[in-house]
Amino acid sequence: MSIGNSPDFPGNSPEDDRPSIGRALQQARIAAGLTVDEVSTSTRVRIPIVHAIESDDFSRCGGDVYARGHIRTLATAVGLDASELVAQYDGEHGGRPAPTPAAPLFEAERIRPEPRRPNWTAAMVAAIVAVVGFVGFTMFSGTDKQSGTRSVAEGATATAPAPKPTPTKPKPTDVKPPAPSDSAIAAAPADRVTVKMVATGEKSWVSARAHNGRLLFDGFLNQGESKTFTDPKKLDVVLGDAGAVQLFVNGKEVEDDFRPGQVERLTYTKGDPEAG
Repeated sequence: MSIGNSPDFPGNSPEDDRPSIGRALQQARIAAGLTVDEVSTSTRVRIPIVHAIESDDFSRCGGDVYARGHIRTLATAVGLDASELVAQYDGEHGGRPAPTPAAPLFEAERIRPEPRRPNWTAAMVAAIVAVVGFVGFTMFSGTDKQSGTRSVAEGATATAPAPKPTPTKPKPTDVKPPAPSDSAIAAAPADRVTVKMVATGEKSWVSARAHNGRLLFDGFLNQGESKTFTDPKKLDVVLGDAGAVQLFVNGKEVEDDFRPGQVERLTYTKGDPEAG
């Protein structure tokens, strides 16, 4: 009897008999009757990356976060348990990576809404009006004093000066600030859908397609970079790391709470983001 075939041998565990991640995905895809092109179209994962993952080559994914997201997406598309394959990947690659605290960076890079700016303008206008009133009052008082002194020195009959009108300084509250304008909405054409992506994390893979399926962009956004896409009807976007991307749809900031490493597939049409 061979020791290597003994059921009690430590190497003969069920985990050693399971197929690799790439092999499991490939077998499930073939069993489902799907081609690589069909899987790529339905998941928005590029064909070269699908081939690489099925060959257990995860170097083209761009890191563990993207690799886990692609594995989860492909497993769902071919009918496998995504959590088991992701757990297998974590076990083979040193465990699940610790999430990067993105909240401070997100707040630092957030684009502030335009309607708040008129408050600064109103404050500046009020300050200028107050300064002009103060200077005018000072000049008026000085001129009046000089005229009174000159009359007394010339020996003219002094008459009681008329009471000086006290100039009223305009209060800052009397200046009405301009009504806030919806500049964020006005910047986007009403007859088109507009999506702007801003990378707030280190790097994120994104893609965008027009309503007719034409690919507008497929690649990475580095930190601080942005891309803007428009279409007359609809835009389909995919975020490889949704927590590292800030979205502005039709001139409005999208407030969804995306998590780091989360893959999001979104569709937007004309109107408010909620309407998309």
